[in-house]
Amino acid sequence: MALKDYSDEFRADAVALYESTPGATYKSIAADLGVNRATLREWVLRDRERRGAGALPARTPVRAADAAPVADSDERIRQLEARVAELEASERKLATERDILRKAAKYFAGGDELVNRFQFVDDHRDTFEVKRLCRVLELNRSSYYKWRAGAPARAGREAADAALAAEIRAAHTDSDATYGSPRITAELRENGRHINRKRVARVMRKYDIVGIRLRRRVRTTIPDPALSAVPDLFRRDFTAPEPGLKYMGDITYLPYGDGEFLYLATVLDCFSRRVVGWSIADHMRTELVADAIRMAAATRGSLSGAIFHSDHGAQYGSKEFADLCRELGVTRSMGAVGTSADNAACESFHASLKRETLQGAHRYDDATTCRRTVFRWLTRYNTRRLHSANGQRSPVAHEHRHQQRSTTLSLAA
Repeated sequence: MALKDYSDEFRADAVALYESTPGATYKSIAADLGVNRATLREWVLRDRERRGAGALPARTPVRAADAAPVADSDERIRQLEARVAELEASERKLATERDILRKAAKYFAGGDELVNRFQFVDDHRDTFEVKRLCRVLELNRSSYYKWRAGAPARAGREAADAALAAEIRAAHTDSDATYGSPRITAELRENGRHINRKRVARVMRKYDIVGIRLRRRVRTTIPDPALSAVPDLFRRDFTAPEPGLKYMGDITYLPYGDGEFLYLATVLDCFSRRVVGWSIADHMRTELVADAIRMAAATRGSLSGAIFHSDHGAQYGSKEFADLCRELGVTRSMGAVGTSADNAACESFHASLKRETLQGAHRYDDATTCRRTVFRWLTRYNTRRLHSANGQRSPVAHEHRHQQRSTTLSLAA
């Protein structure tokens, strides 16, 4: 379900994301945000009118450059050169063998000795006898002839791998260079490509296409010893049979500049892992988490009857937040103090966000860049990013599929 009541913060971030993204179009940004193209255009034009700015020239999409893998085998070349040096001191009858080895040396830079030797024999079979070539290069002639017979099939496989690599690279680039082989495979299958995950992994290794790998994050939650007791209604079960029943939330820090921080509070639906509410601020006061759950209520229309699970941070245990949950009809749930596993799904979500947006960096450049980058990732996460818990579907697509199934079952009944 799309947002019907967009907050001023959401609109401002959407406009800022469009204006700051090179090569962006209304269609591409609107698809990431899950909003209508005309709605985004209206927000941008209103903002420009407010600032007195004219229309910007049309943008040209930026194409990512392909990178070709380069292998190296200097050690093998040095070994061959040493062998050639030894042969040069041998008798005159070895002159032909020395010539063969000199010509062969350049074939051993690709890393696969056997294939390169076969290729050398094939390229020089009109200059030297195949028997002598095979003897000097320590090859079995029958193996060479078998390899030569399979040349058309190998060429076909190489062409197929190159074509697949282009598809993989496009999906990888579209994911901001974050997807590994499981999600790339799911993306290709979603587009109608019948492909094996092992083959995708092999081609990604061959063409040096690498996804982002997550590392463990540092726990920063500080519990308030004065909090009233709130039961753990989740018991580490972060699943739900349908949307709108169980939500979970957490706060994470977003480092930028020279030791400064923004803070992000999120609300996730346990059914689809959709981020239904979030807030970014330069403080960790209760209003940070209050704004996030208010956005969730606006997204869903109502949170009445739902359970909201969090850690024992002081913000979630405050009287102000408890009163807000009571007003929204939300039942609170909290895990054990100091146990990250009791809120593991949110911990994992925030780790993914920072790993995929920072991509190896320790911090964002500045506060503006931090906010826009995180905002863009959150919206694309909902509308585009494939999630393993959803059968490699995006959260929005997973909820839509559930709604279609429920409608079909209702009609059948």
